[in-house]
Amino acid sequence: MSRTLVDLLLKDKLITAAQHAESVEAAKTGKSHARYLIEKKYVADQKLLYYLSQKFKMTSINLAKLEVTPEVLKLLPPDFVKKSGVIPVQANKTTLVVAVADPSNAQVIEDIKFRTKLNVETVLTTFGALDQALAKFYSGAAFAVAAAQSYQDKAKKEGEDSAGSGIELVEIHDIDTGAGASDAPVIALVNGILAEGIKRMASDIHVEPYEKRFRVRLRVDGTLHEIMQIPQEMKRAVAARFKIMSRMDIAESRIPQDGRIKLKTGGNEVDFRVNALPTLFGEKIVLRMLSKGNLQLDLMKLGFEAKQLETFKKGIYAPNGMVLVTGPTGSGKTTTLYSALSELNQPTDNLSTAEDPVEYNLEGINQCQVNKDVGLTFAAVLRALLRQDPDTVLVGEIRDFETAEVAVQAALTGHLVLSTLHTNDAPSTITRLMNMGLEPFLVVASVNTIVAQRLLRTVCAKCKVETQIPKERLLEVGFTPEQIPQIKAMKGAGCEVCAKSGYKGRVAIYEVLDFSQDLKEMVLRGESIIDIKKQAIKNGMKSLRMAALTKFAEGRTTIDEALSLTMEN
Repeated sequence: MSRTLVDLLLKDKLITAAQHAESVEAAKTGKSHARYLIEKKYVADQKLLYYLSQKFKMTSINLAKLEVTPEVLKLLPPDFVKKSGVIPVQANKTTLVVAVADPSNAQVIEDIKFRTKLNVETVLTTFGALDQALAKFYSGAAFAVAAAQSYQDKAKKEGEDSAGSGIELVEIHDIDTGAGASDAPVIALVNGILAEGIKRMASDIHVEPYEKRFRVRLRVDGTLHEIMQIPQEMKRAVAARFKIMSRMDIAESRIPQDGRIKLKTGGNEVDFRVNALPTLFGEKIVLRMLSKGNLQLDLMKLGFEAKQLETFKKGIYAPNGMVLVTGPTGSGKTTTLYSALSELNQPTDNLSTAEDPVEYNLEGINQCQVNKDVGLTFAAVLRALLRQDPDTVLVGEIRDFETAEVAVQAALTGHLVLSTLHTNDAPSTITRLMNMGLEPFLVVASVNTIVAQRLLRTVCAKCKVETQIPKERLLEVGFTPEQIPQIKAMKGAGCEVCAKSGYKGRVAIYEVLDFSQDLKEMVLRGESIIDIKKQAIKNGMKSLRMAALTKFAEGRTTIDEALSLTMEN
């Protein structure tokens, strides 16, 4: 926001003199007047939009719902757009329509007229919507699209057909593509997507073809965000580029394929696990990012509470038996198990794994990749590992009766077995094993400890502010009147660091079940899983809901996040 506009807000008494002075002081450090006033809640974004539309007699739009074509975006350079705070939204042969949040800077409009040689009309949007559009259309990946299209246009215009190296945004190991000038835009685009995923610390990248659009989304802190749309004509070329980099068969598009991409950026190695899936309008590419720099192998830092960590360590230090970690895909199970292996990794012990796929290379641990195509299933690998004199064995996942049976046999014959399942909570794992076909007495004899976990988004440290939660709601979710005064409720106001979401980063919560003798007797008596869970809580187990509410009470997450990812006790 310009100084002219902030002066207008003071003149029309939308802000006080003190707030005006604060914003002017903040602007000296490079911070936008508007964003400062909005972050401090001195003025609401929507209220500001209404005021400006009345003051300047301008039409306001919902920029988030507006489809903007790549051809329109190319009319203004990305650096100019980001610096000026404008978004081109529509154009014809004579007129360009741009969206602005601050209409007081007339010089910007004159600059656009000079650059485009078009008449310029302006429409209003909120600062929040403008920031989201800038992130979506002018992110690192979107810059790559602009560069790619510019390169392509230039090549067509000048008739270039000589070989070129493309636009390399990240260093790619072991990839010999023989790329020519016609491939360079696609290389630039794909590298831009990968670079943006690394920059935003995304766990997954989704490249998705639809009938009328081709979009890219990043999963950041567990939530998907659309970052860009790719021109439809580049759909096949982009899919082929990803498949070449991950060493898939580019001639085969009828069946799913898996591959890996290794990159080096900023001195760090980053692996992407890649899957291509045929869909109605083309191949969808999903990349799971596996960065060694982000791998946390210290049990003390994972998020266990003191008693939970004590119970978990008791399970993994047992001479034999099973320790099972359960939760949905992307809940951090692999990190927990790798941390346990790291804790147990001693020169005196033989540790082996059967994984599909091997996500991280761990020094001192014998890791085996499952390959179903040649009959190397989890059960087959596990049988082979048991002939290798192991002390501890990790089975990537127990999916069927055969794998469960071999794992139980290993646990009953003097080995420690670590593995994962997909269940909603720790007690449900017992039922899941029996549903696979295991007898109750085998489950009771082999299982030591069961851990259920989730990842909660944490409040952004940069923009967190205290908030008030009605006492009635706190009582309703399970807090006692004595606990309420100690609760430190926080939320994120939204800033550039967290992309206006209010959340940045995630923390693990755990439900650690010590499979004690009284619980084993309940299983043998055929008692319900609900009664077993109640007894486990009486014995001191903290449920996922209880663990999530603890993180909320500490100010690390919000009550909405805590309730949305956990079920009632």
